[in-house]
Amino acid sequence: MDNNNNAILQVHELCKTFKLTRKQRKIEHTTAKTKTAVDRLSFEAYRGEIFGLLGPNGAGKTTTLRMLSTLIPPDQGDAIVDGFSVVSEAEQVRTKIAFLTSELKLEDFFTPNYLFDFFSQLHHVDSATALQRKQEMFARFGIDEFAEVKVANLSTGMKQKLSIVISLVHNPDIIIFDEPTNGLDVITARTVTDYLQEMRNEGKTVILSTHIFSLVERLCDRVGVIIDGHMTACGSLAEVCDGLSLEDRFFELFKAEKGGEQ
Repeated sequence: MDNNNNAILQVHELCKTFKLTRKQRKIEHTTAKTKTAVDRLSFEAYRGEIFGLLGPNGAGKTTTLRMLSTLIPPDQGDAIVDGFSVVSEAEQVRTKIAFLTSELKLEDFFTPNYLFDFFSQLHHVDSATALQRKQEMFARFGIDEFAEVKVANLSTGMKQKLSIVISLVHNPDIIIFDEPTNGLDVITARTVTDYLQEMRNEGKTVILSTHIFSLVERLCDRVGVIIDGHMTACGSLAEVCDGLSLEDRFFELFKAEKGGEQ
């Protein structure tokens, strides 16, 4: 893979700062009125790869993915998604991506059939293509026998699989997942990770955030380690690990970023 010619995502100096409420300042044990969640973050992702953002809770991973998905605007910087700017061309960016987060809530009284059809129309997928894709995706994730069951009566794992399916109705080239296996049982988690690898093998780009070392080691072609909003290392696993295990290298970077304090 010639990475220099295959960059489909280019992130340039992204920054995001939030105001902290009094309650948040108490939780954060700080008197500061703002928090910089993402600080001059830059990296690239390439066609046909899985790129992982690895970091602890609160590192800025979710904020980064929300900016890439145009859900929140950056304060500074930009990201170019398949030629389109998240700052000035958000609508075009949304046609290129799928974004899935554990915070996605499906309305209890709708069925998988209804939700798939609704999101297909939302993404302007023609009816014949939508029907074919629904049949393939429902069969792939075992949703077909639950197609007319209301969301309220689905298991947590089935809801997660349905969330993935409806996020992918328009067959996008870039898939952005925030903690893709969070809260899933081992069977459903394996179904999800196998599908991520299948999409990569089809030439799609997968961007995922996680704090799980083994997930990065098993799935990711390249990884960026993000700590306190900073990119502390980025490259292939071999380049980032530098002869150490991923876990040992992460804590080495963490200690350095925190100035020797843990």
